Amino acid sequence: MSCTLSSKIALSLMMSASLLSQAAAQKSEQDVKAYKQQVTAGVESRAKLAQEMTDSIFSFGELAFQEVETSKYITDILEKNGFTIERGVAGLPTGWVARWGSGKPVIALGSDIDGLPKTSQMPGVAYRKPMIEGAPGHGEGHNSGQAVNVVAALAMKDLMEKEKLSGTLVLWPGVAEELLGGKAYMVRDGVFKDADVVMFTHVGNNLQTSWGAANGTGMVSVKYTFAGESAHSAGAPWRGRSALDGVELMNVGWNMRREHLRPEQRSHYVIPDGGDQPNVVPSVASVWYFIRETDFENIAKNFAIANTMSEAAAKMSDTTVERQIIGTAAPRHFNKPMAEAAYANILEVGLPEWTEDENSFAKAVQKAVKGKEDGLATELKKLAPPPEKLESGGSDDIGDVSWIVPTITLNYPSNIPNLPGHHWSNAMSMATPIAHKGVVAGSKVIAMTGVDLLTKPELVSAAQDYFTNVQQKDQKYLPMLGADDKPQIQLNTEIMQQFRPEMQKLYYDAEKYPTYLDQLAVKFPELSAPQ
Repeated sequence: MSCTLSSKIALSLMMSASLLSQAAAQKSEQDVKAYKQQVTAGVESRAKLAQEMTDSIFSFGELAFQEVETSKYITDILEKNGFTIERGVAGLPTGWVARWGSGKPVIALGSDIDGLPKTSQMPGVAYRKPMIEGAPGHGEGHNSGQAVNVVAALAMKDLMEKEKLSGTLVLWPGVAEELLGGKAYMVRDGVFKDADVVMFTHVGNNLQTSWGAANGTGMVSVKYTFAGESAHSAGAPWRGRSALDGVELMNVGWNMRREHLRPEQRSHYVIPDGGDQPNVVPSVASVWYFIRETDFENIAKNFAIANTMSEAAAKMSDTTVERQIIGTAAPRHFNKPMAEAAYANILEVGLPEWTEDENSFAKAVQKAVKGKEDGLATELKKLAPPPEKLESGGSDDIGDVSWIVPTITLNYPSNIPNLPGHHWSNAMSMATPIAHKGVVAGSKVIAMTGVDLLTKPELVSAAQDYFTNVQQKDQKYLPMLGADDKPQIQLNTEIMQQFRPEMQKLYYDAEKYPTYLDQLAVKFPELSAPQ
């Protein structure tokens, strides 16, 4: 065979290989599209499960560390669907990890589960109507995120079984997020050590995600307990050493110091124990601080200032002081390649089509709390670059997770725009068709992005590259927890013991009623209180 003929044959084989490669790539793209159609159909077929989960967890209304019914309910569903459950993780009685599948990638799906004090609210009515006066409720909407994840995971599981796709699905709860009391302990104790990526879901009023450093703060939640000596407040006050004086001196000092801290800081406190009664000099008193800043360096700096101030207040009041970390949250940083993949799926899914009743209800709720009355979101928010200058604000302990594994947060439209947040009005939509539609939309995006992660190894590699070489270029994770710090699982015990017996009477019975609104005899939407 001549050299020229050999060269022609080699060139022909190379061209054929190139064409075959292109055809395979095209087929792969077609496969991914078909897979996404399958998981979308899987989510839609589970819309009833999404509604039942959203309504049931709403009816439990459990506070931080006391999410007993919620965790049992979710893990029972997952266990019945073939997931293996590890309970009591990281010293959290209501913490758990659910696993299914094998091999890489390991995709972890998380969402918070706790409620808020005194936000008990009848859903579907646009006026203040506690279900139980003074009881806790879902005044942020944490009842909905696990429904997003579970439905998405089950749709992904169906696809993985059918197409024999490698990968491991891991579901987990954000325990005690309202106290920033769970995720840092899960990070410290290795819950995410084998995860390749994390997709976190959180209720919102639009369908959106983000990348880069996020507005808001990281923080330390810490309680300072002062100890003195009791005495008769009138008969022999000179024999007492007031622990409450120590608390008040610290608070006065901190309030003076605020002026000389960066404007980005946020700090606030409550006095959970100020003594027993006025005629007894308090021998024990405590103050609970949230100390927030936008970066690790300034969180640590302000925490050190507060510690010094507590010791100075103890000296001035001739008392002693001990501090106890309750929780921490790192500043959040989200992954660009993953956010871009999720946003492409957001554009495919789009916002739900809202009915006139749903929009009327939203406007009535907005009016009730003096918010802008423009109804539900009708335009998707764009995926924008991170802000050049971070704005201060709230915290979320998903920040800790975001510094040990590539992470994004997806917000889904189950709540109403222009509400105060952490408020009874934020519970009004959370067991209505608005919440149910938002959950399904969010679940589709999570399942579709899961398909991208399962079928595109280059996406997982790009996520890891961004995480290592961009996110951590100038800043590294600074854990605030010590090895001996423990979750404060006793918190909220007494409140739930007080209200749970009455709340149990109102748990949603999905076998008897189509929706929780049906069980509560709410004719949605109720726009004004009966006269």
